[in-house]
Amino acid sequence: MLARIEILVLAVWVGALLAIGYIAAPVLFATLDDRRLAGELAGNMFRIVGWVGLVAAPLLLFRSASTAGIRHWRAWILLAMLVIVATMQFGLQPYMASLKAQGLEAGSDAARQFGMLHGVSSLLYMFNSISGVALLLMGLQPKAKLT
Repeated sequence: MLARIEILVLAVWVGALLAIGYIAAPVLFATLDDRRLAGELAGNMFRIVGWVGLVAAPLLLFRSASTAGIRHWRAWILLAMLVIVATMQFGLQPYMASLKAQGLEAGSDAARQFGMLHGVSSLLYMFNSISGVALLLMGLQPKAKLT
């Protein structure tokens, strides 16, 4: 029963990552004429997905480490995903929001910094997305060996 709950928790987290990052945010920017509004809405959705990850990752990590051991690669992937989501939630996103609040004039230092941080954030988000899909495909727990 716990294994099914784990898969459900991971599926909700990964589903949210994929739906927001690769469907909702691009649609906002493609549909809305106001890029600032699109960015604000996307940022709010990314914050919510971040909180989902901050709840899901420790639960999954605790369970994975207690059943498969902390040395198992799945536990290390979950730990990396947790560190990434925390870094994005408490480091990158607030800093990017402060840069936006200053105003992002084309060619300004703030705009260049924002672009760089957006690129880093996108790569980290992609890592978490791919890692989450891999965990779903491979399973959270190692398969029992047949003897």
